[in-house]
Amino acid sequence: MIYVHVPFCRSFCTYCGFYSEAAPRCRRQEDILRQEALFEDYVKAVTAEAGARQDDIDRVFASDDADTLYIGGGTPSVLSLSALDHILKALGHDRPFAEFTIEVNPEDIVEKGPSYVRGLAGLGVNRVSMGVQSFDDGILRFMNRRHSSATAVEAYRILEAEGISNISIDLIFGLPQLTDDLWEETLDKALNISSTGMPPKHISAYQLSVEPGSMLERLIEKGKWEEADERQCERQYSALCSRLRDAGYHHYEISNFAQPGFEAVHNSAYWKHVPYVGLGPGAHSFIPCLQSGVKCGDRPWGERSIRRWNIENLQKYIQAGKEGDFTQVQQQELLNDSQLALEKVMLGLRTSAGLPEEQLRRYCRAGAVDAALVSGDLVPGKEGHLRIPEGRFFISDSIILNISDA
Repeated sequence: MIYVHVPFCRSFCTYCGFYSEAAPRCRRQEDILRQEALFEDYVKAVTAEAGARQDDIDRVFASDDADTLYIGGGTPSVLSLSALDHILKALGHDRPFAEFTIEVNPEDIVEKGPSYVRGLAGLGVNRVSMGVQSFDDGILRFMNRRHSSATAVEAYRILEAEGISNISIDLIFGLPQLTDDLWEETLDKALNISSTGMPPKHISAYQLSVEPGSMLERLIEKGKWEEADERQCERQYSALCSRLRDAGYHHYEISNFAQPGFEAVHNSAYWKHVPYVGLGPGAHSFIPCLQSGVKCGDRPWGERSIRRWNIENLQKYIQAGKEGDFTQVQQQELLNDSQLALEKVMLGLRTSAGLPEEQLRRYCRAGAVDAALVSGDLVPGKEGHLRIPEGRFFISDSIILNISDA
């Protein structure tokens, strides 16, 4: 599977800590041309990286059947169809991806219209993840989102009218100004966003967190904002789980809910510790260890792998593309057994499937699994798995740290 990071945003959300560069909407012709040239340089660099790392891409696809492409960001929907087409062709994939997801913002879909959505479908996009976050215009303004509640609904309906049936929407809870009643209204609007009366195939909902370097962090440092009370966050998470369960959703990961059969294949592969290639500035990769110059002995890749990432610097990344040498913007580490074991536990226990009991007992601290079973932090799942029950997903981080041998 492949992830492509598009590091451009028209404006920066208050809470966001992901790497991105400002690409505001321009009015003057010279500014428009300058921005288009920047987008073009980025696309050339990504296509160059794809070519330079074709061996990694081939190795990853040979190691598992997660035939997926995810274009995220940033805001991929600021790019033109032709730019996306150039990236797609550079990947050397000779057939449509089984799952091809692109992240979009509502205002881009409304501004670019149905023809843009048809173009996305023509490129092979069969899943769209749209950042809605809230249906309250006041909260959207606080988040520095560029769309309104009405724009989000309009964008969703344009997507479905043009044949994109697999749509995921993102929501955020746990803001002090988000009352429990307002959160219930948000869930009502999310479940009724479609013009057909069918709820979204997928909903991701995240508790607001304070990311390093975000505007939110600076507001807190200046004493201009305080985080929501933990009890409020827990109530809203419980309401989320209950409402979506009643609506027929499968709560398959702590923050992710899907209509049966519409679980995200790409994201699920992350949680299963499947290898992947990340392209673009700031993108990470998790790849088999069989690399030139790296000695792994006779051990299979699953027991010894490489974490590789590009530094968060667009200009240096573009320059690396021009010179054809991405080693100057890449960093990596060879993961040892204990690191891999901890990652498998932390990722696997985020899911409703959990992990095989034998695997947990091998990876976790002695006696920790039995203690967790007694306390109810772990319960038996299917096919010999142990999992965290949904009622304790909210405190899953502490449960995982308690049983792991970190």
